[in-house]
Amino acid sequence: MNIKSSHARLMLAVLFSMSTLAGCQQSEQVKEVVEEKIEVPAETAEYFLLRPDVEKAYGYSHAVKIGREVKVSGAVSMDDQGNPTAVGDLEQQMKNCYSDLEKVLAHFGCTFDDVVVENVFTTNMPQFLEFSAYRNEIYKNHFPTGSWLGVRELALPEFMIEIELEVLIPEK
Repeated sequence: MNIKSSHARLMLAVLFSMSTLAGCQQSEQVKEVVEEKIEVPAETAEYFLLRPDVEKAYGYSHAVKIGREVKVSGAVSMDDQGNPTAVGDLEQQMKNCYSDLEKVLAHFGCTFDDVVVENVFTTNMPQFLEFSAYRNEIYKNHFPTGSWLGVRELALPEFMIEIELEVLIPEK
């Protein structure tokens, strides 16, 4: 074996060892960073009751806010005592639902522009489709995702429509 080739092999071995050692040190540094725990404060739920007596009687909250998300229970056409309104008039019931939903959104500093999901439940889908263009007055900039579902019945027989929402509160 000649001296030049053994010297070259020795140099390659030293360089390889150094790069492996450097790689291990970097790997340890990365490992340390990955193992650091990041403390995130727990989100607390904020409950909102639009009609406290009615909601307590039926056992639900009209909306719950966690972080920047708000889940809104289905709005139906009722008065402050929980009595159905606009009985037999699906179009007016729909307008009453959106009026209540607007109050809930306002409580959280939101508008219909902040709605990301809207689910509509109706006992009369053909009639709802007749009046669904009213939503253009509600959603002026964009429509949320969601589903329209025809159902056999809602909580009370007089209710013809129920609308629930999911909202993302805008960052300030």
